[in-house]
Amino acid sequence: MELTADNYYSREMSEKYCSFHDYLQCVGHGFVRGCEAKYTAIRNGEWEEDSKTTPLLVGGFFDAYYEGTLDKFKKENPECFTQKGELKAPFKQAEKMIERTLQDELWQAAVQGEKQKIFTGYWAGAEWKCKLDVYNPGHFISDIKTCADIHRAWRLPDIGYMSFVEAYFYTGQLALYQKIVEINTGEKLPCLIPVVSKSDNPEIELIGIPQSDLDNALNEIEMNMPSYLAIRDGEYEPTRCERCDYCKATKKIVKPIHYNELIFEE
Repeated sequence: MELTADNYYSREMSEKYCSFHDYLQCVGHGFVRGCEAKYTAIRNGEWEEDSKTTPLLVGGFFDAYYEGTLDKFKKENPECFTQKGELKAPFKQAEKMIERTLQDELWQAAVQGEKQKIFTGYWAGAEWKCKLDVYNPGHFISDIKTCADIHRAWRLPDIGYMSFVEAYFYTGQLALYQKIVEINTGEKLPCLIPVVSKSDNPEIELIGIPQSDLDNALNEIEMNMPSYLAIRDGEYEPTRCERCDYCKATKKIVKPIHYNELIFEE
């Protein structure tokens, strides 16, 4: 079966290909806590993530505009509207975000190219799939992001402060995209993140990722691939994180604990 936009997120294609989303869901990085048990439960059809939260829908609304599928998104997500048929406040905010990005020439230049371009490729012992927000052949790859606050400093114990780019391992996402594109075309393209904030007065920025950071992120993914593939192939019992919604919903009490154990170490 050929990989297409229609079946990209299907279970069949998830079985056939690795993706950055699945990798991060299992392994984790920074403020994205991986959970092998949840990842395995999703793969086995035993757990489903909630994709209808307001923050996810707002991000999806914004993304759909730049994918050229906003009308379809609105029809498929009636949660965006009041009973009177008007957009709810968070989605009016998304319209403000779109309008703000349209006002900046450089931001707009960074989103010019083929939208939602699909690539596949064999790397680090696995077949991968990726769907690029913007692929500008011979020039750049862009991954469009929205966030609450572009300048928030995320603090991870024992590591220090970091931006949202590193906190959510977007360096790894773009590094993987760059590698798969290079496998297909022979070109190692620069990577950009056009971002807009969800604040009352949306702020925009265009972020470039140094090649050294992309290389380091790709090396990290490659080092984790043997253990990730072992979990993916069901070679050993997955570890529970005991922090995610799946672990909370399936937790079984074995014995009483001391109240000092209630506080998780980050």
